[in-house]
Amino acid sequence: MFLSLSICVSFFPALIICLVYFQGLPSARHSASSGVLPDLLPPHTPPQSRSALTPQRPQDKTTSDEYRQAVSSSEGGVLRHHPKSFSAFGFGASEGSTLTSQSSRRGSQINVNVAPSQPMLEALSDTPEIRKYKKKFSSDILCAALWGVNLLIGTENGLMLLDRSGQGKVYTLISRRRFQQMEVLEGQNILVTISGKKNKIRVYYLSWLNNKIFKKDQNDRRNGWVNVGELEGCVHFKIVKYEKIKFLVIALQESIEIYAWAPKPYHKFMAFKSFTDLVHKPLIVDLTVEEGQRLKVLYGSRHGFHGIDVDEMLAYDLYIPTHTQGTILPHTIVILPDTNGMELLCCYDNEGVYVNSSGRVTKNVVLQWGEMPTSVAYISTGQIMGWGNKAIEIRAAETGHLDGVFMHKKAQKLKFLCERNDKVFFSSMRSGSSCQIYFMTLNKPGLANW
Repeated sequence: MFLSLSICVSFFPALIICLVYFQGLPSARHSASSGVLPDLLPPHTPPQSRSALTPQRPQDKTTSDEYRQAVSSSEGGVLRHHPKSFSAFGFGASEGSTLTSQSSRRGSQINVNVAPSQPMLEALSDTPEIRKYKKKFSSDILCAALWGVNLLIGTENGLMLLDRSGQGKVYTLISRRRFQQMEVLEGQNILVTISGKKNKIRVYYLSWLNNKIFKKDQNDRRNGWVNVGELEGCVHFKIVKYEKIKFLVIALQESIEIYAWAPKPYHKFMAFKSFTDLVHKPLIVDLTVEEGQRLKVLYGSRHGFHGIDVDEMLAYDLYIPTHTQGTILPHTIVILPDTNGMELLCCYDNEGVYVNSSGRVTKNVVLQWGEMPTSVAYISTGQIMGWGNKAIEIRAAETGHLDGVFMHKKAQKLKFLCERNDKVFFSSMRSGSSCQIYFMTLNKPGLANW
């Protein structure tokens, strides 16, 4: 039995949620390929802040009850005979609606740089869905990035390309190298990665990878990539675009480095700023531009969240949880839209707090997940998603209110990979011999589909 979440009414029109196992895209969709490519935790002492605002409080009781009802109903046997791997609650969900894929498929076509011509037919449906690709991976999937409509996949043992424009064929591009993180910059013809045994920042040229797909210039290896500086032991990076400048902010084990993209004739990232002697070791990093002029580095550590004023070279604390015992696990820092780069949502463990870029608490509400998520990510629909062992939660980033829940048929660990527009890609973590990739289509009204 599906639940209707009252909290969702103000955010979504009535939608129907379903799951379809991916059996290959229908041939009609190929012709329009686009090229852009358990219970709640017990209450605790509210977190304190150095600001004078009222201490933040957990999310409203209604939201908590909705999540608890979703979990208890699934545990009570409602899903026991349900054929789907995920069932949805919220979004005005109704039962009994499924999508099916046609069995006929065209031949696989590598089409990584085509310009969009018209929306794919799958975009004509306003039904959010989750699909699973048939391909099973024997290595752990660590990261992914969209290249055109297709998906570059980084694993423990190499780099692969999943051809989404054809039958879902997977091409191996680089073997015997670990890829921890990656991002595509098509305008610069590069793939930025943290890869290798020493976790270096290595940039691969997309044209070189394209030649590998088509078996061209196989002997031209050294010209296919370049390392950024002499950096080793990289933990996380973020590419931030500001006007015509692209900053590459890199968290290392003991420092933070900022590089800026230099166009022709250099065509590479060049050193811009370096921050050493940090009190806390960075685990995640970001960069905000306040009111279009002040650069501030934002980063999360095992102790909390911190900032660095780039011009003043001044480090300070954004938010240090005082109600936790021991260390925390920072998930992500969300720079909220339409706030001039000054309002943040800092997510860690099973919570999220609202602060500004100077370290002042701005809302007396704590976003609280129904369970400890393994991944948290901000989606360009203006939502924040959390992947737990029992469910995927979707919340409004600006308020923390629950928009909907996708319950797992079986408990499993899932990992966020990447997103664009209203499509979100994630993978299962390897259990037994293999793992698989899923994608979810949210179909937020008003978004361009691809």
